Amino acid sequence: MNKDQVSGKVDQVTGKIKQGVGEAVGNQDLADRGVVDQAKGAVKETWGNVKDAADKNTQDDANDTREKISNKVEDVKNRVNEKIDAVKEQYREKKASDRTA
Repeated sequence: MNKDQVSGKVDQVTGKIKQGVGEAVGNQDLADRGVVDQAKGAVKETWGNVKDAADKNTQDDANDTREKISNKVEDVKNRVNEKIDAVKEQYREKKASDRTA
């Protein structure tokens, strides 16, 4: 495991904690920053995986590994975007309920 993989995992855990605390106390900015940290961590970890794979694999194996990693990055991006959309929807619902109250 290289430093990028470790750093990425730490960023993801830190982001998950920030998101949870932000959601628990109603601080949307903190929750949003937590999601951003998770995405940043996923990118760092993925970069570390690519470097690790390049060191260990043959060219064909490296190509397969890059494809798998690329797909995982896309999955992470989609999950983060879904969370962002959910946060936006919560914000819209709160604004709407505040207007009707």
